[in-house]
Amino acid sequence: MEARACSSSLVLLFFSLFSMGVAEPVEDKRALLDFLSQIPHGRALNWSEDTSVCGSWRGVICNPDYSRVVELRLPGIGFNGAIPSNTLSRLSGLQILSLRSNGLTGPFPADFSNLTALTGLHLQLNGFSGPLPSDFSPWKNLTVLDLSFNDFNGSIPTTISNLTQLAALNLSNNSLSGRIPDLRFSKLQMLNVSNNLLNGNIPKSLQRFPDSSFAGNELSPVFPAIPSPAPSQLTPSDSPSLRTHHSNRKLSESALLGIAVGGSALVFVLLVIFLVLCYSGKKDGSAVSGKGSKGDASPEKISAGNQDENNRIVFFEGCNFAFDLEDLLRASAEVLGKGTYGTTYKAVLEDSTTVVVKRLKEVSVGKKDFEQQMDIVGKIHHENIVELKAYYYSKDEKLMLLPLHISSQSKNLRASLVLLAMHGKRKRGESRSPLDWETRLRVALGAARGIAHIHLEQHGKLVHGNIKSSNVFLNNRDYGCLSDLGLSTIIGPTSPHISRIAGYRAPEVADARKASQFSDIYSFGVLLLELLTGKSPIQISGGGDEVVHLVRWVHSVVREEWTAEVFDVQLMRYANIEEEMVEMLRIAMACVARMPEQRPKMTEVVSMIEDVRRTDNEYESQS
Repeated sequence: MEARACSSSLVLLFFSLFSMGVAEPVEDKRALLDFLSQIPHGRALNWSEDTSVCGSWRGVICNPDYSRVVELRLPGIGFNGAIPSNTLSRLSGLQILSLRSNGLTGPFPADFSNLTALTGLHLQLNGFSGPLPSDFSPWKNLTVLDLSFNDFNGSIPTTISNLTQLAALNLSNNSLSGRIPDLRFSKLQMLNVSNNLLNGNIPKSLQRFPDSSFAGNELSPVFPAIPSPAPSQLTPSDSPSLRTHHSNRKLSESALLGIAVGGSALVFVLLVIFLVLCYSGKKDGSAVSGKGSKGDASPEKISAGNQDENNRIVFFEGCNFAFDLEDLLRASAEVLGKGTYGTTYKAVLEDSTTVVVKRLKEVSVGKKDFEQQMDIVGKIHHENIVELKAYYYSKDEKLMLLPLHISSQSKNLRASLVLLAMHGKRKRGESRSPLDWETRLRVALGAARGIAHIHLEQHGKLVHGNIKSSNVFLNNRDYGCLSDLGLSTIIGPTSPHISRIAGYRAPEVADARKASQFSDIYSFGVLLLELLTGKSPIQISGGGDEVVHLVRWVHSVVREEWTAEVFDVQLMRYANIEEEMVEMLRIAMACVARMPEQRPKMTEVVSMIEDVRRTDNEYESQS
C-alpha cells in the first residue's frame, strides 16, 4: 500500500510540474477528442481529458515547446466511415498525418485544405472515393503523398504540379483516369501510378521512372498489370521523416546508449570517406542505380541493370525506399549502437527519408552465400520481425538497410534496447522508467511469435541464432519485434568470453554459427528471465572476480523455495499478477532446460504465453 501511495504521489507531482512548466495545446487537444468521439474505431486509444496530449497520447507528437500537435500517426486503429468535418482540420500546425490501413470512406476531406503545414500525408489502404482535390496549392510543403489502395476516381488534377517539394508520390491501385500531368519535380524520387485507368503518353519528365510505376494502365508504351496483394496482406510503412524538434531528447537517449555524439560522427565520416573512395575508384565512375519503389517488379529483388556489381544497392520487392549509394553517402547520420555483428547508424537522406544502416563486420562467407542469405531474410514478412529492405555488398563493405523501427517517438533510440529501462546502468542523477507488467507480457508474446514464424521458414530449418534483449524492438503496437535475423551463419566466430551474448548462449552451443532452433528457445528463455527479474543475463560481482549467470541464479533461488525473490521488485506494485508471473517463470524455466530435447517447441511456447493472459483479445484479433 505504501508503494502504491508513493507511486500515486509521484504521478501527481509529475503532472503538477508538467502543467507548471509546459504549455498544453488546448485547442489541438479538443480537436483530437472531438475527432475520436465522432468516429467509430475498433481499437482503444489512451486519449482522455485528464492526461497530457503531448506526454502520453498514443500516436501524437508535439513540437518542442508543446504548443502544437505536429504529428498524428494512427495506422490500423480500425477507424470506419468518413472523417468528421471540423476536427482534424483544426490541427493547423500538423506536419505528418498517417491514417493508413483503416476503414475510412467518403471523399477526400475538403477541410484538409486548412492543413497547410503538412509535409507527409499517408491515407493508403482505406476506402476513400470520389475525385482527388481540384487544388493542391494548400499543401505546397508536401514531400510525401500516399493515396494508394483507395477508390479515388476522375483525373489527376494539373494543380498537383504545385507540389514542388514532393519526393514521393503514390496514387497506385485506384480508379484514376485520363492523362498523367507533366510533373517536373526535381526532388521526386519515387512515383507509382500503377493499376489505374490512365491513358495517353507518359510525360518525358517522368520517363526516368521504372516501367512498374505505370503498369496496369492504357499508356504508351503499354505495360501489363501487376497483381495487387489484398490490402490485409500489405504492411506499408509511413515514409520516415527527419524530426529535428526532438534533438534534445535524442541527445539524452544517445547518452543512454553510451555513445558519444562526437565519436558517432567521426565513425560515420570515416565510413563515408571509405565508401566514397571505393565508389569513385570503380571503372568509368558509373552511377549507382538500384532504385526501388512500392510495387516495383522482380519477384526476388529490385535493382537497375548494367552497373558495377560492387556499387549496387539491392532493394527487395515492396520496398518503398528510392535512393542510391550516392544518396546514402550524402546522408547525415548518427550511431544508434554497436553490437556483436556490427555498428548500426540512423541515416537521414536529403529528401528526409530515414533509414537504419547496419554495417556488418567479420563476414566470413563469400558474395554468393551472402546474397543467398540476404534473399532468405528479405522474403520474410511478419509484424514481429524487422524487415530487411535492402543490402549492399562489396569486397570491403557489407551493409543492411532496415526501416527505422520504433513504437513511438519517445522510444526512438532506446527501442533497440527495450530492456535497458530495467537493468541498464545509470549515471548519477539519471532516472529510469521500469517496464510495467503489461508491456513485459507484450514484449514476450511478440518476440515468441516472431521466433515461431522464423522456425517455420525454410521447411522448418531456419534459425535466428542471436536472440537477446538488444535485438528486441517494440513494433507500432508495443509488442516485441526481432532484429538481426540470419546473421549468425554469415559472421565469423565471436569470442566466448564473459559478455552479454554469452549469457544467452545455450550450453550445447560453442560456435554461434552452429546455433539451432533449440538454442533459440534457450535464448528466448533467458529473455523471459530478464523480463521477470530485471537482471542482466550475466552479472559480475565480488570485485570482478565472480561471474553470476542469471539462469543458474534463478535455478538456485527456486530450488531453495524462495520463488518470490526471483521477481523484479518493480513488479510488486502491480496487483493480481502473482499467478501470471509464476506461470511465466515456469515457461522460462522450461525453455532453459539444459538438455535441448527437453525444451518445448516455439509454437508451444506461444500457446503457453497466450494462456497466461487470455483476456488479451486486442492482439488476438489483430494477428
